[in-house]
Order: sequence, then structure tokens, then C-alpha cells
Amino acid sequence: MKRRNTASRWIQQIVFVGPSAIFFVLIMIIPFLLGLYYSFTNWNGVSAQVKWVGFDNFITIFTNDAKFRNAFSFTARFMLLGVIFTNLLGFFLAYFLTKPLKTRNVLRTIFFMPNVIGGLLLGFIWQFIFVKGFAAIGKMTDIHFFTLPWLGTKETAFWAIVIVFVWQTAGYLMVIYISSLNNVPGDILEAAEIDGASRGQVLRNIILPLVMPAVTVCLFLAISWSFKMFDLNLSLTKGGPFGSTESVAMNIYNEAFTNNRLGLGTAKAVIFFIVVAIITSLQVRFTKSREVEA
Repeated sequence: MKRRNTASRWIQQIVFVGPSAIFFVLIMIIPFLLGLYYSFTNWNGVSAQVKWVGFDNFITIFTNDAKFRNAFSFTARFMLLGVIFTNLLGFFLAYFLTKPLKTRNVLRTIFFMPNVIGGLLLGFIWQFIFVKGFAAIGKMTDIHFFTLPWLGTKETAFWAIVIVFVWQTAGYLMVIYISSLNNVPGDILEAAEIDGASRGQVLRNIILPLVMPAVTVCLFLAISWSFKMFDLNLSLTKGGPFGSTESVAMNIYNEAFTNNRLGLGTAKAVIFFIVVAIITSLQVRFTKSREVEA
């Protein structure tokens, strides 16, 4: 009888979990292992000959690849500002739209809609806005903000990407924060108001600690999105001007598929994966330690 039950459980696991496990291995595990292998070769992505070069690719990256270091510097600065502004705006919108407003459902839809638009299309739309729309407004109003060469200099192009990234992703985080804010117990908030706590004190000492699980998720998502940012970078600036806004993802793509050095590009991707894994693990561990139960 026990053998029959054990066999039945194994059959159920194979039927329900087996297909997804097979696809996970084929789509994730095998390509990852192949990527690790190719990072130690000089393969160009086309030739049938693959030469093992050991750690030469990694030595080249750390000693003779200034473009990769510049791309990492840009991505780190972009990640830091993008994560902060996206979460602040997403939380502010969520806090505002959990109030009893008649138009809050419409506003939630409006603020979430940019996330539905693809990154490539969004980049081209904002490229037109920065180049043509802002220029026309600046010509009519003579406001300095609209007359800036938004995609023409290193500083303004950087902020242009940050603005579009925050505008696109804040709505998604807003939905997560709304769900968490709606789960904050009302009796705790009422007790705080009765005790004379101000709105700032309630927000800082009650609401924020109780929504820390949402903060953990939103920070993780924002960090991963900002590090992996590629389509927006490609369509908005193409890494310009003069490579000043080239992200790590775009640098890896150009190395592997434009310069036909897939082995070197894969080595960069391995380094990139390790860095992102370390940062996200530390972030999750840090914010998890500050979560409290209602």
C-alpha cells in the first residue's frame, strides 16, 4: 500500500512538475552553463572552432576595457537614482491614491499605463518629445528647462534616461504599494490618531514598518530593472553621446553581436550576473531584517 501511494505521488509530481522542470532546464540552466563555458573561450559566435583561453577574457576586462568600466559606472549611477526616484514616486502615488478620491481608479489606470508600453516604443516616443516637443515648448515659453539639449550632452542625456525610466516603472511599483497599504490594519491607524499622532508620525512609525515586505519586493524589482535596462537605452540614446550613456547590457550586446566577440561578451555577462546577484541578495537581506508583523 505504501509503495502504491509513493508511486502515485511520484507520478503526480512527474505529470504536474515535470514539463515545467524540463522547460526550465532547457531555457535557463543549459544556456547558463553554456554561457559559463563560452566565457572561457574566444568564440566569435559564428565559427565552428572554439578555442579555450582560460581567464584571458576576464583579465582583458579588468585591465584593458575602459568602455566596460565606464558602462558600469553609468549603470551604477543610473541604478542608484532610478531605484530611489522610482520607489519614492511609486509610494507617493500609492499613498495618495489610497485616499477616498472619486477619481482614484482612473488615476491608478493612468499612472500604470506607461508600464504597458514597450521599452523600444517608449524610447522613440520620448526621443521625439525631448528633441521636438520640448524644443517647441521652449521656443514658445523661453523656459530654460525645455531649451536644454536633452539628448545632446552627457549630463542631460543621463537625466533624460532616468526621467523616462522613472515615468515608465513607477506605476508598476505603485500597484504593489497600494496592495500593501490596503492591508495595513485600520484599528492601528485609528489608535494612533486617537493618541494624537501626526500624519508624519503615523507614516514614519506605523505605515512604513508595516509595508516593508512591499519595499523589499519593489527595491528588488527596481534594482533588477535598472541593471538590465537595454531597450530604453537603445531606442532613446543608443549609448550616446560618444558612449557616455552606454549601459552594461548594451556594452555586452555590442561586444558579443556587433564586435563578434561572443566569448568576451559572455565573460562580461558572467561578471555582470555575479555583481547583480550580490547586490540584490544584500538588499533583500537588509530589508527583510526590517520587516515587522502587524
